[in-house]
Amino acid sequence: METIPESLARELGQNVTYVKNVIKLLDEGNTLPFIARYRKEQHGAMDDQLLRRLADRLTYLRNLEARRGEIRTALEAQEKLTDELNAALTRAATLAEVEDLYRPYRQKRRTRATMAREKGLEPLADLLFAQEPDCPEPLCAAVDYINPEKGVESEADALAGAADIVAERISDDAAIRKSLRELNWKKGILSSKAAEKEPEDSVYRLYYAFRVPLGRAQGHQILAINRGERENILKASVELDRETALMLVRRKTVIPGSPAMAFVRAAAEDAYDRLIAPSMEREMRNLLTEQADEGAIHMFGLNLRPLLMQPPIRGAVTMGLDPGYRNGCKVAVVDGTGKVLDTAVVYPTFSEAKKREAIAALVRLIRKYGVVHIAIGNGTASKETEIMTAELLRQVGPGVSYMVVSEAGASVYSASKLAAEEFPEYDVNLRSAVSIARRMQDPLAELVKIDPKSIGVGQYQHDMPQARLDETLAGVVEDCVNAVGVDLNTASAPLLVRVSGLTASTAKNIIKYREENGPFTTRRQLLKVAKLGPKAFQQCAGFLRVPESENVLDNTAVHPESYAAAEKLLTLCGYTLSEVKRGEIGQLRQRVSALDEEKTAAACGIGIPTLRDLIVELQKPGRDPRDELPAPSLRTDVMSLSDLKPGMELTGTVRNVIDFGAFVDVGVHQDGLVHISQICGRFLRHPSEVLTVGDVVKVWVLEVDAKKKRISLTMIQPKTA
Repeated sequence: METIPESLARELGQNVTYVKNVIKLLDEGNTLPFIARYRKEQHGAMDDQLLRRLADRLTYLRNLEARRGEIRTALEAQEKLTDELNAALTRAATLAEVEDLYRPYRQKRRTRATMAREKGLEPLADLLFAQEPDCPEPLCAAVDYINPEKGVESEADALAGAADIVAERISDDAAIRKSLRELNWKKGILSSKAAEKEPEDSVYRLYYAFRVPLGRAQGHQILAINRGERENILKASVELDRETALMLVRRKTVIPGSPAMAFVRAAAEDAYDRLIAPSMEREMRNLLTEQADEGAIHMFGLNLRPLLMQPPIRGAVTMGLDPGYRNGCKVAVVDGTGKVLDTAVVYPTFSEAKKREAIAALVRLIRKYGVVHIAIGNGTASKETEIMTAELLRQVGPGVSYMVVSEAGASVYSASKLAAEEFPEYDVNLRSAVSIARRMQDPLAELVKIDPKSIGVGQYQHDMPQARLDETLAGVVEDCVNAVGVDLNTASAPLLVRVSGLTASTAKNIIKYREENGPFTTRRQLLKVAKLGPKAFQQCAGFLRVPESENVLDNTAVHPESYAAAEKLLTLCGYTLSEVKRGEIGQLRQRVSALDEEKTAAACGIGIPTLRDLIVELQKPGRDPRDELPAPSLRTDVMSLSDLKPGMELTGTVRNVIDFGAFVDVGVHQDGLVHISQICGRFLRHPSEVLTVGDVVKVWVLEVDAKKKRISLTMIQPKTA
């Protein structure tokens, strides 16, 4: 039998030694970001996503092994653990197969078969189910089991009870269930129909008469059908040809030519109709839902990553506008570091006069504080606010631009305890305007304050298993934060808590230490923070930056454990730390190549992956990987839905990628849908093969439905006449 490391190595296509090393590192309490970044020699440079898959599968396989042990113990206690059963448990590759093997021995609620056993009919069931050639006719065999005192009044009663016992045995047979599971997956049909005879038009109209093979059902279809069922709009079922399924069951249970053949055949049909088919339908629906959930959660994570990794527009005074009708448009001006300079409320949607007043007030704020960028939330009244902004930009002249940013989760954050602690002097509405401005300046630092589920880049996220969704999204946030790095002297508690090795307690203690002792001047000072010991320091130090430190290495992703190696590398190549600080080591990579990479790594006492990371970090101290991505699009003018015409070419930004396409912001407040069939000229299994959130793409308008506010787009250039 394969060991767990061997199974993982085969599944993931990795060297078994690397897999064993990762398991050892995880068991020692190391975090995934730390392992991914600073233990590359031990795992062959697997990326963080592959390491998370390994960790997930490790948990599953360990749970499977633990369940095998529990079942063996239970069977031994019942004196039912045979060599054959033990071998079958060892071979079982999934929890479902393990549970199928244990099914006949699990304590059950009171069933028809249980009652038949209480009447003493199990020997009769054994005799007939064995189907020996010399087996007596069932009616003859049943005579000996008539017992009025136990409720067995006749041969028919005895045979009925024996049939119930045989039916339950057939239902509990692991091999039969496995074969039927495979048959369902190959030939089963997921169907749905309207719950009412004359259904109203709804978002579920596509599923009023819907049929798809189980193996081809898409995740979004399954999730939509499930939600429609919960809302009592749809009825769904799994269909499998009964005769095909019964042929399979009969082949495995009925022995031709036996006097008991007809009896067993009838019991097998009863087992399928009454016990197996309903159970198998539930199992197939659960399996479809689990797969759809995992697919949706994975897609949510894929969408969240580029959203968090959007390049910051830092260092400029920014105005945040949180649009609204009744309560007006909330305004916040923040400086280049995110510090609030001023706030206001204007009412551009009340009347033309109020709109003029709003523009005048905003122009005054722009000129007073030197506002360079304006961030507009994309919620209620966003279009009106955008039109007003384009108008005011014409008044202030060149040098100011705006961008519409997603305000998903801003209201959740502004009403949170965290926002109240951060901005006690501002009301809820003004806090959201500050958040919108900061989202433009540094999306990652601001979005980590919000529950990832509220950011709005998934589908059916409220239907997902919440614990699993939270775990996955937390992993994505953690990976992004640690990939970028965190300024130890400016980071908020919500940002610090996402750093490898830090907890809510140690994050608060870091801020407390800053307040009491002033800014950190070295990474080593972290060891003076309460409850932050050597292990936590090892895990977090490389991801925390100290720009104020005299040692330039403290402002890089070089881990303190590699400082000596970095200094040795510089010496070998004829450089100094002072030259690193001044950015004067542009030839470092070439000098390493001249010395020979392997020899240089050996001389520094490190592996080649770490050497390559050192070169990158030393050449660009304080670098932000987000700066290497395409910058967000800034605008100075605005379009409306009525401006769009079929065939029009536009440039847009991908806002969400889902199973059946992608939503693209083309600057008219309403995102347009590019169906999966319109993304490129070849077959795609999923839009994520070619698109990610934040991509800037060229699109053409296919159709505009102004009444329903729907825009259909294509990324395939139309043929010119």
